[in-house]
Amino acid sequence: MGVIFNQQDYRNPLSLSARFRRARTRHIKEMITEVSALKGACRIVDLGGRPDYWDLVGLSFLASHRVTVTTLNLEAQPPAENPLFDQRVGNACATGFADNTFDIAHSNSVIEHVGDWENVELFAAETRRLAPRYYVQTPYFWFPYEPHFSSIGFHWMPESLRARALMRGRHGFQEQTRDIGEAMRSVQHARLLDRNMMGFLFPDAELIPERVLGLTKSLMAIRR
Repeated sequence: MGVIFNQQDYRNPLSLSARFRRARTRHIKEMITEVSALKGACRIVDLGGRPDYWDLVGLSFLASHRVTVTTLNLEAQPPAENPLFDQRVGNACATGFADNTFDIAHSNSVIEHVGDWENVELFAAETRRLAPRYYVQTPYFWFPYEPHFSSIGFHWMPESLRARALMRGRHGFQEQTRDIGEAMRSVQHARLLDRNMMGFLFPDAELIPERVLGLTKSLMAIRR
């Protein structure tokens, strides 16, 4: 379990998670380059993101393309040392920003954490209206390995069985829970999406699969 968990630590550049994220940044860099060429600068809103994620894109790349990144999280984050980042507190399902305030709306492994389906739809709608271009990545429901709980087929089990498993011990990022209430909140905090759902939420996007051994591991919804 420890080896699997470490492989999910994107802060470790040798981990599988970091390597997959670096590969995905090709799409983000292409979008930034296009915007910067047209406008001379690029404004990005990162819904639920943090500045350290953008180390994988490259701070020198961001600076050379005059990128500014506004991160939006429910809770205040530690201050960013780099002036490229403007960290805000807010709800990504109701941001309060005007339409097309930004050039690119971005989120990485966030939409599956916003709550029930109503919130998922609100998150998608906010993403689509905040910028003419967007990039949304999420783990894929039909990939057998569940990344949040580091278990094969865990997300396909009934909620009650998943909750019992969390009460018995740690699974991935989730420590052993103290009671059924905490276990159910943890189970419902990660709701993976499939291709039909993503196609409905982002009808004007190209859905690009990220594959492992021929299986779709995650989906990227990209509107250029």
